[in-house]
Amino acid sequence: MADAKPKRANNALSKPVQPSADLAAIVGSAPIARSDVVSKVWEHIKKNNLQNPENKREILADDKLKKVFGGLDKVSMFEMNKHLSNHLK
Repeated sequence: MADAKPKRANNALSKPVQPSADLAAIVGSAPIARSDVVSKVWEHIKKNNLQNPENKREILADDKLKKVFGGLDKVSMFEMNKHLSNHLK
């Protein structure tokens, strides 16, 4: 049996990225890993009760998230990552 190569973490997720000013209002302005961006946004969502109680997959945007979500009042949790990517360099 051949030696298996050890799995490496996905560097794209752990590489620090710079959040836009709108996203920085939620996650802070310092460079941050993409995975941490998603975690901090979820902390904000849960802390402020922004999940639709009738459909937990739907995120209801407050004023801060509306700027990140392109002015939309709500997005699905699957669309959220696409919007977050637009605010990371």
